[in-house]
Amino acid sequence: MGKVCVFFGTGYEEIEALTVVDLLRREDIPVDMVSVMGEETVVSSHGIGVKMDCLLEDVDFGDVDMIVLPGGMPGTVNLEACGPLMEQVDAFYRAGKNIAAICAAPSILGHRGMLKGKKACSYPSFEDHLEGAEVTQNPVEVSDHIITGRGMGCAVDFGLAIVGKLRGKEQAAVLAGNVIYKHYER
Repeated sequence: MGKVCVFFGTGYEEIEALTVVDLLRREDIPVDMVSVMGEETVVSSHGIGVKMDCLLEDVDFGDVDMIVLPGGMPGTVNLEACGPLMEQVDAFYRAGKNIAAICAAPSILGHRGMLKGKKACSYPSFEDHLEGAEVTQNPVEVSDHIITGRGMGCAVDFGLAIVGKLRGKEQAAVLAGNVIYKHYER
């Protein structure tokens, strides 16, 4: 298995980003926190600076199995404004490789036409950006190789859905039990 890359732009939502990293590392799934800002430390929407594992320009996308886009503002705007990252998102979509986005970030996928005919969810004020999707209010949606999540309160569901995609639903359920999370049903 290759690795998962979680991309951080200034103003990211820390719970959405770091919950995914935490759950994947508990499962020994290789995951890198990647700055798209050209700086080693990226500051969240609530002023929390986190040191990244690497910069975008250091990523070998041939070794990456999944791209994860956390939400937050202006984190989502900063991710979408990053041309090299968007080129990789497009390439992953064309290749049928896994892409996950939560909160405001599913809007990026909607803007790129990647949600047409798929179930998807996002933060409520971004639902109109999920162009062509069957929009739900579920905590998380898995539709083919795309995973979307609603927001910070759904971060554990979102992270467990990613684990489920990579390691199977049974292992995700075991992890949910290990972290005393009782609401996981996927």
